Parts: sequence; C-alpha cells; structure tokens
Amino acid sequence: MSERQLLGLAVGEVEPGVMLPGMEEIRPIIEQVLRTGEAAVHEVYYRFPGELRQHAWTGLFYPLTDSAGRLEGMLSIALDTTEQYLARQRLEVVNEASIRIGTQLDLARTGEELAEVAVDRLADFVTVDLLESALCGEEADSVASSGDLIFRRVAERPASEGSPESAVPAGIRHTYHETSPPGRALAAGKAVRYLVGKENLPWWEASTPERGRSILPDGVHSTMAAPLRAHGTTLGVAVFARHNTPEPFDDGDLLLAEELAARAAVCVDNARRYVHERSTALALQRSLLPRAAPRLAAVDIASRYLPAGPRAGVGGDWFDVIPLSGARVALVVGDVVGHGIQASANMGRLRMAVRTLADVDLAPDELLTQLDDLVLNLDLDMEENGVPYDSSAETSASCLYAVYDPVSGHCSMARAGHPAPALVTVDGQVDFLSLPAGPPLGLGGQPFEAAEFELPDGSVLALFTDGLIQSARQDIDAGLVQLRTALAGVEPSLEERCDTALHALLPDRPADDVALLLARTHTLDADHRASWDLSADPALVSEARRHACNQLAAWGLEDMAFITELVVSELVTNAIRYGASPIRLRLIRDHDHLICEVADASSAAPHLRRARVFDEGGRGLMLVAQLTDRWGSRHTSNGKIIWAEQSLPGRRADRVANRLASMLE
Repeated sequence: MSERQLLGLAVGEVEPGVMLPGMEEIRPIIEQVLRTGEAAVHEVYYRFPGELRQHAWTGLFYPLTDSAGRLEGMLSIALDTTEQYLARQRLEVVNEASIRIGTQLDLARTGEELAEVAVDRLADFVTVDLLESALCGEEADSVASSGDLIFRRVAERPASEGSPESAVPAGIRHTYHETSPPGRALAAGKAVRYLVGKENLPWWEASTPERGRSILPDGVHSTMAAPLRAHGTTLGVAVFARHNTPEPFDDGDLLLAEELAARAAVCVDNARRYVHERSTALALQRSLLPRAAPRLAAVDIASRYLPAGPRAGVGGDWFDVIPLSGARVALVVGDVVGHGIQASANMGRLRMAVRTLADVDLAPDELLTQLDDLVLNLDLDMEENGVPYDSSAETSASCLYAVYDPVSGHCSMARAGHPAPALVTVDGQVDFLSLPAGPPLGLGGQPFEAAEFELPDGSVLALFTDGLIQSARQDIDAGLVQLRTALAGVEPSLEERCDTALHALLPDRPADDVALLLARTHTLDADHRASWDLSADPALVSEARRHACNQLAAWGLEDMAFITELVVSELVTNAIRYGASPIRLRLIRDHDHLICEVADASSAAPHLRRARVFDEGGRGLMLVAQLTDRWGSRHTSNGKIIWAEQSLPGRRADRVANRLASMLE
C-alpha cells in the first residue's frame, strides 16, 4: 500500500475496520498509550503478506501533547530489528544447550538431548548419528576422505506428531555417501546447508534409496549437516531439516547448528572417554578376578561380582579362593577405595600380593600386616614416579582373609576395616561372626588380630563387600538385617543362595561394586587321612615308608607307592637330620591330590639348592621338587611342616615320566 492509501487508517489496518492478521495485539497498546499518556514499546515477530521471511519489528508509541499537556495524538515508529532479535534468540538457544545437553555420561542420551534442544528452537526434524568407533569408546583420529562412512543412528526427533519419520530408525547402522550433505560436512569439517530439490536427490539416494524417495513427499525443503568434532576427533554428524517452517535455514542458523554440534561433541567425547575408561577398567578387573572356582575338597564355592552403575564407575572390589597346603583353603574378599582404572590396578596389585603372601603360608593377622605395608608403599611408588602427592587420593583398602582347615574343621581369620562374615549353620540359622575389627589397610603401625572358629561340616561362610549391605537408601545395620534374612533357611544350592541374596538386597543397579563369596565347608574324615609319630632315628625311615605303602594300599593307590616312598624317605630323613623331635608323618587324600606332610619341632625352614657333583647330600629336596606337583613348608606354633603334593593317578603320569627321563639323562 502507498503512503496516501494508509492515510486515515488506524495502525495495523489495511482498510477501514480490517486489521492485518496478527496485528490485533497492537490495538490494546495504542489504547493504553492514549489513556495513560505514557510511551510504550512493543515487539512482534511477523510475516507480512507476500514476504517469504518473518521479521522482528519493534514498535515505539509516543503520545503527542500540546503546550498545555493535552493529548493531541500519537506517534508510532516501527523498526526492523530482525537481526538483533534472531541473535538474541540464538544466544538463548546456546545457553539452553549448555544446560540441557550432556547431563549424563551416556552417548545415546547425549544425542537425544541435542535433538531435543534443536527441535524446540531451530529445526522441524533432527537426526544424530555417531561413528561405530565412537560408540565403542575408541579413538577416531580422522575420517576417510573417500568411501562410505558407517554410522549408527542414536537419536531422531520430529517437532510434532505426524511429522515425517526417518528412513533409518534409531539403533540401525547405515551410511552417508561422501557426496551427500552429511558426507560433505564430515569431509570439510564444518557445517553445510542445502535447499532440497530434485537436482540434489541423488546425494540422498546414493546412501539410502528410501531416504531419497521420502524426502520430497515429506515436504523437506531445507537441510543442514553439522559434524560432531571435539579435540580434533570426528565422532558423528547431526542433520537438521525443515518442512513445517517455510523459511529455509540461513547463515545464522548454520552458525547456530555448528555451535550446538560443537557443544554436543564435547559431551559425546566425554562420554566416549568414560565408556573407554570404564570398559578398560572393567576388563582389567574381570581379568584379575577368578574365572572359575577351583575344585576343592575343603569347600564348595559360589560367587558373584557386580560392577557399579555407570555414574560411579568400576571400583576395586575383589574376591579370591586360594588352595593352600594340607588341603586347606584361603578365602579372601577386599575393597580398594575409589573407582576407575587406578582402583582396578591397585586391586590387581593387592590380589597378587595376597596370593604371594598366602603361598608363604602366613597367618591371617601376619598377612594383613604385610599387606598394610604394601598399601603404604603404593603411594610412595607413585611419588617416586613423578605423580604429585595428593592426600585426598591416598590408597586405602579393606580386606578379610580366612584360612579353613578341613582336617580340623577350624577357620582362622582376620579383617582390616572390612565387614565381618556371616555363618549359615546347617539348619539355616545365620550369625555374624564376632571378629576383631582391624584398621583399614594403608594407615600403618596398627596391629591386626586373628580369631579362630570351629565350622561344622556343611555350614556356609558368606564373605562380602560393603556395597552389598550399604547404599544411599539404607545404612549398614539395615543392610545386615536384610542379608541375615536373605541367607537364612536351607537353599538347595549355593548358586541359588547367591541369587536370593542379590535379589533381596540389590533391586536396582548398585551404586557401588558388589562382591559376594559363599563357601560351604567340608571336613576330611579319618578315611581320608592317616598320621604316625616317629622317633628321630634314621633306622625308622624304612618304617615310615612301610606305613605310607600300607595306607596307599588301603586307599587303592598302589600305583603311587614308588614316588611316595621316595618323598617320605627324603622328608623324614630331612626332619631327622636338620629338625627336632617330635616328628610326625601325615598323609591326606582329597578329591584330586595325595599330600605328604612331615612335621617337626624346629623352626628352621628348608631351602632348595643344586648339589655339586662331589657332594654326598643336598639332592633330596631337588628330587621331591621334580617328582611332585608342588612342595613347600609352613611354620606352626610349635615348629614347621614340610609338605609335598601329588596329583592322583591319571592326572600327571606323563608329566612325572618326562621329569624322570630328564633326570636320568
């Protein structure tokens, strides 16, 4: 309309009494200015008829008065503030994105959050695709400059119900051809925008024919593709489309898409790094935990390990079952404070240390003392390797170590800042053992105290970490009550008892690592062991051999008599020559092994050495080491025991034959 045509019309009218659509809201403002005599400012986002784009208009309304202050009229000024309006809107979107994107260390959820923000404020339809390598937590330093790129769709979001659906559903692997807008954006490393028309349909059809067939019928007329890049690493691509909004994307929208993609990429990269670290820590931890419980005569074993949820990260919980000499077994459970790779690595070091100390056959309280020193040295080692000292990151751990003897039925145990174990009797009653609570590992200078308990045959010992009984929703006391209830009763199997306990105490994903170790005890009756007291007389060595042969015959193990006679001769002779009375010979037969033990009152430990050609002695222990699976010694309260272990027939015949042949060469 010309200026002359506008004369005589009210603001917003195109003809008398007819308002432009959307201009009705101005009339109350004009009436307010005329009524109050005060100026007013009003902003409207509006598309005039015949225009392709909406514009932001700022209306300024001033009252006109005469010299006496009487209202004579009104001055209205309209300013086109589209650029300022859009800049402000985009700044609000960026600020909103910083709050809404990256709330979780989850790759798929981060993609969904990007799509949600973009659909609310920028596009009518958004898809987010991540490279397969990024989803696996792997590093992808560069994107191939040629060929198809393999993605997995992690998010897609339409602006409203009835919007077109993507040709590629979420969770599906697919490709973008290198000539498509996403492919060009990835190759260029920056966002691109295109108007959709028949001339560029081949870009889409080259990747997915369905995509090309659906894009025009769905009304999509403008698209943008922005790569997700962080720290020089390409992680994926986001595609923005418009079909309801008539305006195509402009340069400002392109900059906004790049900003959103950049912010999302940093969050995706954080999640990717977390996935990588968590996967590494979990793989490390699982590799250090027992793969399968050993078959032992002393105990039946069932165990469970559950890593913490994604927010907490992998922790340092562990358990172990260690066969000891004399058919005994060590049961271990521990927890390194902290989460992540460092906690898993420290857990591995402590587990290996416990196994090494267990081979030395230290008493539980002595073993924890040695382990305490090791934990103190872990921090010193880090300082020596250039890691800055941080008192808040000092290594600390808890541990429970128990040794069960199936011959006596006694169990000796000690703990370092760890929950006491539960004992389930044969009739299903549950008690928590009264075990002195030692300090956590890593404090140093404080003693540990062991206690001994008699465990009836068939009772179940439950060792666990605090993640099983303590959480944000309940304290330890309440957890112990729940555990007592869960373990009570007679379960048909240890596996079912494990599942019952976990289901009762952990209905959701645990916030901390959980380790549970159940051991049902067995005793070796008189039919599986025999012992003889011997005098310190070399002439009685033959009598010791005769006792051993008779016992082997009673057990139906005559085939083992030759090697066993040699072992008995060497161990008894060693005790007579270098030990002290009283001397006692004991044979133990469990499921898989024959164990020969000779005890004496001397605390001097034997050691293996290679005899010289002209030496008359020094070959006894070498012979024992060659003919048996393993041998060693352990200290007792009144001396020591030297022992040797053989596998029962059928398990090591070839191995022994090979060793004998090598000795005779």
